Amino acid sequence: MEYRMKHRIRYSEIGADHLVSISQIVRYFQDCSTFQSEDIGYGLRMTEAKNKAWLLLSWQIIVDRYPAFGEEISIGTWAYDWKKFYGYRNFDIKDKSGNRIAYANSIWIYTDTQTMLPVKLDSEEIQAYGTEPRIDMDYAPRKIRLPKEYEEKNPFPIIKAHIDTNHHVNNAQYIELAGEFLPNHYHIHQVRAEYKHAAVLHDMIYPRTSAQTDRHVVQLCNETGVPYVIVEFKEKEQEQQI
Repeated sequence: MEYRMKHRIRYSEIGADHLVSISQIVRYFQDCSTFQSEDIGYGLRMTEAKNKAWLLLSWQIIVDRYPAFGEEISIGTWAYDWKKFYGYRNFDIKDKSGNRIAYANSIWIYTDTQTMLPVKLDSEEIQAYGTEPRIDMDYAPRKIRLPKEYEEKNPFPIIKAHIDTNHHVNNAQYIELAGEFLPNHYHIHQVRAEYKHAAVLHDMIYPRTSAQTDRHVVQLCNETGVPYVIVEFKEKEQEQQI
């Protein structure tokens, strides 16, 4: 079933341009799905008690317009498919007039938090979430094509502010960290994120960046070059041609 919550853009959520950022949009989506879980009885305490968690494998987020300070919006989410231990979920943001201004696809995996192995989906939980038709959009593959050449940037540590209730870096934090390597005034139209390994407190991140004609790719890696996450950013085509 579709779950939707209303929200008004707060001053604490905007940047210098009076608009929310792409990472803030991820936080809206994350909060929306979390509140849905709470409201149907499968929230944080329930899953923690069962030593289970939904871990995010990938995002594909498209933003046609970024919400501005004071604007009233609604954030929605719904599952559209279930397979073995995978969940497939759409998200969107609508303005006060009901126009869809941002939308997303995401793939999740149901995991045993003690063994960190995938586990079979709970049929009762699937029934509680239900399914709805998926958004009509150009669905990208889960895996992001890696560039052949990249530039290594200075490493930095994971700090307490990056960590969430699963004791690793929050999904939105990865995108915010990767966005630091974009050029100034880069207007993100689409972001894809492929999550590979969980970074934890005090891990060192070794960034690799690649600027290509149609995209920017940021890999946040460990000391051996294995990515924790791969993030691909794209602008609108007309903006790339200016």
